[in-house]
Amino acid sequence: MVIWGGGGERIEDFKYRYVSGCGEIRQVGPMFSYRITHRSGECGARIGELETPHGLVKTPVFMPVGTQATVKGMSPDRLRELGAEIVLSNTYHLYLRPGHEVIERLGGLHRFMGWDRPILTDSGGFQVYSLGELRKLSEEGVKFQSHLDGSTHVLTPEGAVSIQESLGADIIMCLDECTSYPSSYEDTRRSMELTLRWAERSKGAKDGNKDRQALFGIVQGGMYEDLRRESAAGTVDIGFPGYAVGGLSVGESKGLMYEMVEIALSLLPEEKPRYIMGVGTPEDLVNLSGMGADMFDCVMPTRNARNGTLFTSKGKVIIKNERYKDDGAPVDDDCTCYTCRNFSRAYLRHLFMAGEILSSILNTLHNLHFYFSVIRGIREAIYGDRFLSFKRDFFNRIEGDL
Repeated sequence: MVIWGGGGERIEDFKYRYVSGCGEIRQVGPMFSYRITHRSGECGARIGELETPHGLVKTPVFMPVGTQATVKGMSPDRLRELGAEIVLSNTYHLYLRPGHEVIERLGGLHRFMGWDRPILTDSGGFQVYSLGELRKLSEEGVKFQSHLDGSTHVLTPEGAVSIQESLGADIIMCLDECTSYPSSYEDTRRSMELTLRWAERSKGAKDGNKDRQALFGIVQGGMYEDLRRESAAGTVDIGFPGYAVGGLSVGESKGLMYEMVEIALSLLPEEKPRYIMGVGTPEDLVNLSGMGADMFDCVMPTRNARNGTLFTSKGKVIIKNERYKDDGAPVDDDCTCYTCRNFSRAYLRHLFMAGEILSSILNTLHNLHFYFSVIRGIREAIYGDRFLSFKRDFFNRIEGDL
């Protein structure tokens, strides 16, 4: 594995990193560490700091999804301006195209995508799960057909770790199996136990290379309380520097999802970062931060932007609606993003109806700005020990689709 400095210099030792804007390489402390800097006196919410080879991440944090080494509609400099601290990319997609070997030869994922801040890579387990009949599960791993050309591949726990090491992400994930909803108790137990065995193998594959990246374990167990508890306890017994809760937002009710998260969080170490995978809405960020969750990712702000749905402090705006044809107001009067400062709802509707590329760009910029604003509001409320009043005010403003 090779890391490259911003000036093109080759850096072999992960104990050093190029500091963007400083023009120098500085020695840093542990390659991955986490510490809680403030706890809410009202609930389980907390503020933390993740130290990674590519910089510090403050939590709670929202990670924009850059599945194929790009957050759709956003350049890296725009993401930095918006306040993105860490982004997510996907092992499955990058393995198939352009190939992890290509990315490694070109200096690793950070250099490849022009992003000098931390990256988390998902193992690809959820993407393989979504292939349905194009996959075959075994103890070894997952045999699947590429959605691109139909070619056959096998992804094992060891292979997923190796691919992610080649990509060079700061945080990498164990290969897991995600169950659909609803799933029988027997199928969910089998899947949960397989995920635990894969976690053991993932850690074994990683142990010889401890300083390079942080490997997170994943709690599964579907929508069954006892299986969630068993999975959380088993994953903690294996031992990881961070933990994720997976298998959520697969069709279950919001209340059931929150129940499963709360169960898992109650059993995960408080001193370790806790990541809720694939979640969620702005409301989810507020509710789950209050339970003590630290990290979130979701395609909603970017995908919804491309589909013409904008998140605001008063609810969602469906920009294609006829009512906005002559509306000269910004999307959100309380928003300070570039889109709201410069363009009207009427113009954004025109761009969307005309199929213009700028529609996706401006909508995505607004949605990500809103998500980061929610996260900043959460952090400030926790620091000020007023999280519950912040939460109450937030939900009082959200009224539904506008």
